[in-house]
Amino acid sequence: MLRVLMFAVPFVLLLVLGIEGWLAALLAAVIGLCLSYIFLRTPRDTVARGLYEVRHREKEPVHPDAESEDAAVDRAEAGAPQSGQSPTAP
Repeated sequence: MLRVLMFAVPFVLLLVLGIEGWLAALLAAVIGLCLSYIFLRTPRDTVARGLYEVRHREKEPVHPDAESEDAAVDRAEAGAPQSGQSPTAP
């Protein structure tokens, strides 16, 4: 919402001053970009930090399906005979 205001306020002021619409829009966009870069640093840094943390996690998140599949494989391997033994050994 603040970014919209940082565009709309200069745009309206430039139109009131009598500047043509397309030029007022272009100048308001540049002014809004500069104002948001200066005054909205904290939200931008917060988003950047969050994105960095998601990209550089220490441990990959475990999907519930993968976890249950791994458990089923582990159970199957635990019940399988050892190599070199026959399945009908006493």
